[in-house]
Amino acid sequence: MKRNFMLILAVLLMNGRIALHYEGSYDSMLKTGAERTGSYLPLLRGKSIALVVNHTSLIGDVHLLDSLIALKINIVKIFSPEHGFRGDADAGSYISGGYDQRTGVEVVSLYGKKKKPTLEDLKDVELVVFDIQDVGVRFYTYLSTMTLVMEACAENFIPFIVFDRPNPNGFYTDGPVLEPGYSSFVGMHPVPVVHGMTAGEYAKMVNEEGWLTNNVKCELLVIPVLNYTHHALYDLPVKPSPNLADMTSVYLYPSLCYFEGTIMSVGRGTEMAFRLIGHPDYKTGDITFTPVSKPGASVNPPFKDQQCFGFDYSNLADSILLNKQIYLQPLIQAWKYFNGKKEFFNNYFNNLAGNSTLRKQIEAGLTEEEIKSSWQTELENFRKIRKKYLLYDAE
Repeated sequence: MKRNFMLILAVLLMNGRIALHYEGSYDSMLKTGAERTGSYLPLLRGKSIALVVNHTSLIGDVHLLDSLIALKINIVKIFSPEHGFRGDADAGSYISGGYDQRTGVEVVSLYGKKKKPTLEDLKDVELVVFDIQDVGVRFYTYLSTMTLVMEACAENFIPFIVFDRPNPNGFYTDGPVLEPGYSSFVGMHPVPVVHGMTAGEYAKMVNEEGWLTNNVKCELLVIPVLNYTHHALYDLPVKPSPNLADMTSVYLYPSLCYFEGTIMSVGRGTEMAFRLIGHPDYKTGDITFTPVSKPGASVNPPFKDQQCFGFDYSNLADSILLNKQIYLQPLIQAWKYFNGKKEFFNNYFNNLAGNSTLRKQIEAGLTEEEIKSSWQTELENFRKIRKKYLLYDAE
């Protein structure tokens, strides 16, 4: 079912030069923005550059930072998002700054005490490059980081370039659109849970729709992906964060992440995070699992060292690919099993939903079809906005 667009690329660092070797036909060749060095190197030469990057910022097997330094580009700073520069920190954990041990470049964390670069951070920066693999889901925080860096660049008249990458969930749009008053770092803008846009497309939308504070605009350039469309499925070459270990978890993430706003476990501390759900008192289902400490993924997962009962939803990924929609039935079923316990939902749930309506609808006993029907008008309105900023063919 999946069409593999992964490019077989060998990067050889020899005498400070990068040699690229491609295998495969032209029709199947996909080139990310970072791989299109000829399109952006002239823009970078002679400038002091800051990179917004993490472990997914690769050209083949070589990190973008290492590639650009080998090409004599002046990298003066790294801004790192949630999970850190090397991508091995727990979700939501405090990230500190420091220096990259390999290159000596300063690393400034944008997940911890601050989430937006300061004037001091940008004083020696002439241009900022964003190159991070996103997964196309509103509550995934990489695009929140991108937005705040764009805002800082706009306020300080610094150009901002996005090296675009495919969206593995870019083949559909679905979910409730975030409502005013529910903006947070896990959802900043009036977009649905699955927005169907690449980082470059999203940046254009944020910039042109006036979503940066005080309606500022940054000088924005997107280096597009070659040979990509939103009709295609894209297998990620590396996991985008510690608990999205494979494509099944990436496809299930928009549906199962809602459980992070409940008493349930989504499998953090196992090898199947965001593929299963459970609870020690959920005495039903088709699976049992015991979360354990997994440094870099889930050091203190919910129900650590306790046996949980629940369901493995791995097979639901096939339905998501076929029907291009998220599924609420797992959430509705779990809520019903716990007899509508008052403590089933926590305060985080409305931030994930982007409204207070979804929780009320579930508590009122609405069916999945009734709930989905209620968000269709806003979803269609978003699709009209989205269409203005698409760089790649879509539905």
